[in-house]
Amino acid sequence: MNFGSARVRGLQTVWPALAGAAQAASMAMPGNGQAQGWLQVLSLSLLAAGLVRTARDDQPARSSARQAAWSGGVFATAWLTGCFWWLFVSMHDVGGLPAPLAALAVGALAAALALYYAAAAAAWVVLARGVMAHRPGLASALFAALWTLAELMRGRWLTGFPWGAGGYAHVDGVLSVWAPWIGVYGIGALAAWLAMRLALTGWVLRALKPLIGMGLVSWGLQAWGPTFTTSAGMGQVELLQANISQSAKFDAASGVRDALQWYDAKLRSSQQALVVAPETAVPLLPRHLPEGYWSGLQQHFAATGRPMALVGLPLGSQTEGYTNSVVALGPTGSLDYRYDKSHLVPFGEFMPPGFVWFVQMMNIPLGDFRSGGWAQPSVHWQGQRLAPNVCYEDLFGEELAIRFKDPAQAPTVMVNVSNIAWFGDTLAVDQHLSISRMRAIELGRPMLRATNTGATAIIDHQGSVTHQLPRFTRGSLTGAYEGRNGMTPFARWASAWGLWPLWALCCTLVAWAVVRSWRRRQ
Repeated sequence: MNFGSARVRGLQTVWPALAGAAQAASMAMPGNGQAQGWLQVLSLSLLAAGLVRTARDDQPARSSARQAAWSGGVFATAWLTGCFWWLFVSMHDVGGLPAPLAALAVGALAAALALYYAAAAAAWVVLARGVMAHRPGLASALFAALWTLAELMRGRWLTGFPWGAGGYAHVDGVLSVWAPWIGVYGIGALAAWLAMRLALTGWVLRALKPLIGMGLVSWGLQAWGPTFTTSAGMGQVELLQANISQSAKFDAASGVRDALQWYDAKLRSSQQALVVAPETAVPLLPRHLPEGYWSGLQQHFAATGRPMALVGLPLGSQTEGYTNSVVALGPTGSLDYRYDKSHLVPFGEFMPPGFVWFVQMMNIPLGDFRSGGWAQPSVHWQGQRLAPNVCYEDLFGEELAIRFKDPAQAPTVMVNVSNIAWFGDTLAVDQHLSISRMRAIELGRPMLRATNTGATAIIDHQGSVTHQLPRFTRGSLTGAYEGRNGMTPFARWASAWGLWPLWALCCTLVAWAVVRSWRRRQ
């Protein structure tokens, strides 16, 4: 047995796994839930340093590519598992799936998504060999392009699951100033460029140059950059949080009865101009509600001088299909508004072909919903245009940007209604809050978050949490918000072209590297 080679293989597994775990922690640090941009860059630079060593080896390109793919895959598997391990809670604690199967499912998902990053790492080692020594900036840009393509593929292909994308670690960091310009994927690209630039730098003092340069540019942009939005006026809102556990939520004798009683009382007693109840706050179809319940709420808010309510509930029928919706209740004749969730959750809201057996193993009331349209209008209320989105729809900034195609009708306020009680008291709550904050910065709009268990919060257009309700408590959050008019650069280009400019830029750079590598071999 070759103990030396076994030890090398072990090290090639351990160090990228540890770096990947650090990458996961950078999204929401265990203990305080805060994002740590410096740790994201540092952990990615450790992977990049390993790739640099691999690329400089004298071994054949194919062997180097295999080693790089392994390192990149291990890193990404550890990172992604650490980011969404809480899926185990929904499958095992809530769904009753045996623990080994639930753990296997989380690991398999992470490993499958890690293939994108394994391919990016292997491609960089092959393509960067002739560039690293004399053109480190281009080698770093190539790594950023390949890594960003992996992020884009994960975020868009097979319905997309971009949870834990690298850019979210910078919601509080120096790089957040770039969000209104290039969005979270662009921030991730800058971080990847910086990580590889650090890895290619031979000693500590030289490593400070890219850090200082990026810091100065970002600081200058923050200090002297343009203001893209203007005030659309102030408003008052009450956000409701019933704190009903997921295991009880659809139990008729406990969660359903509790929700109907509590939300009915809070909605009717609200004295604010706007009151928001979270996703499926009313957990039944209107026709299945107690007689007079839904019509009573409609009549209450139809009266002159009442506030407007945004309420999450399921709608539809077996023939027309079901939707996860938000309905506006307000004065008769002035409101007839409904928003249907567009980006559905695989396994949660629709069954991917061939996986019905998996869902049937869990004791969770799931079903097939139909998607709403992508460009649904906002609801107009007291000079504001309120744009609802449901749960993890705020994970897709390019989809929220579609509503900004017509600047005159662009939302002034975004409203997220969520229920992530599926995942218990885990870092999923902190991660989702960071996601909402990043959307607020990207689009230059406040985000009002009404959730079942947390984090219920008011976020301003700069991504700062101005009000927040304690998590896993029952209560309501009352506070002021400021709507905004105007368009950030990200809102402009993403509303027109989606993420295609990023795809095109990254693909162009990779194509250049491929051609250059081919010519070098001739």
